[in-house]
Amino acid sequence: HKELLQQLVTLSTSAFGLAAALAWNDTIQQAVKEFIEPRIPGSGILSRLIYALLVTLFAVVITFELSNLATKWGIKK
Repeated sequence: HKELLQQLVTLSTSAFGLAAALAWNDTIQQAVKEFIEPRIPGSGILSRLIYALLVTLFAVVITFELSNLATKWGIKK
């Protein structure tokens, strides 16, 4: 039962993480469309580059902070 509960927690956490990632994906895309593209005409590739850089930056920062938190709490990776 303990293993089943652990798997359910892992799957639920993953599902909520995916939902949050998709929400941030839409938010960042919309922000780039509204704030970058109108100010820089013909910036299709530039706005996609800015979007990719923002997503990468968020991923690195969040992963780093979660790793630090896991280490602080003594959670094995």
